Amino acid sequence: MNRTQLATFWERYGTFCILVLIIAVFSALSPAYFFRPENILQIGVQSAITVLTALGEFFAILIAGIDLSVGSILAITGIVTAKLMVAGLHPVLAVLGGGVLMGMVLGAINGALVNFTGLHPFIITLGTNAIFRGLTFIISGANPVFGFPYEFVLALTGNVGFVPAPVLLALCLAVVLWFVTTKTRLGRNIYAMGGNREAAYFSGIDIKLHTLVVFIISGFCSGLAGVLSTARTGAAEPLAGQNFETFAIASAIIGGTSFFGGRGRIPSVVVGGLIIGTISNGLNMLHIQTFYQLVVMGSLIIAAVSIDRLVGQGR
Repeated sequence: MNRTQLATFWERYGTFCILVLIIAVFSALSPAYFFRPENILQIGVQSAITVLTALGEFFAILIAGIDLSVGSILAITGIVTAKLMVAGLHPVLAVLGGGVLMGMVLGAINGALVNFTGLHPFIITLGTNAIFRGLTFIISGANPVFGFPYEFVLALTGNVGFVPAPVLLALCLAVVLWFVTTKTRLGRNIYAMGGNREAAYFSGIDIKLHTLVVFIISGFCSGLAGVLSTARTGAAEPLAGQNFETFAIASAIIGGTSFFGGRGRIPSVVVGGLIIGTISNGLNMLHIQTFYQLVVMGSLIIAAVSIDRLVGQGR
């Protein structure tokens, strides 16, 4: 297999190979428990929030940008959704207003600031990450919010048939966004922007509009993740979503999304999220402290970007 063939193979199947390798390692280390059906479902549930934030991060990275505010958007939308329900608003309206709409608004703020200032999204979202996290503490009084209706928790943590609701929600959103990226003009334009921003501009693509749309999508995904996180824990925590920007970026990059823009696939990002969930589940099963997970994530990001650069040269 020459270098070009290896590059093509890695682009198509590299993420899946990583997942198989990680599963094999944890299966060998914990053969009695890892492959139990209930644990497999648990991995899916654990991965759902990571997949949601990673789907939004995917779009930001696809245009050679980044969104470091996904974790703080997750936290603030969870807090606002919970407070609206505690105040008596119907759960559906609270989710739509405090989770979905607010996530989109915060994403639009990120996109508008990127367009207005001309600064790289890294700088803008680094700043808004701190702002949104500070607002989360202000709104919540630095205290968790709980006491919302049980039907809200049941709807987002129960099963639809035998499939857990969080898994179904993440998969449905992934299918919708896969359709957007592969079958619509919007998706083609976003890929074109990431591949060559200047060429996209001269071909008539509205760069600022598509940048705004990308960050709105990212905010929308993080808002949904915030709602789901609140339902799963039974309380909205102001510290929710910490380090989730690392997990989201890792899921997208491990999933084959090029850090240099213009290349990546939604299904691979979902597999990347499953890799993160599998690592977390396996470390917990082996009674290894969770902060080791950050070491693993950082190492995987460096390895994935290095491989992407080598594969790019081969291609």
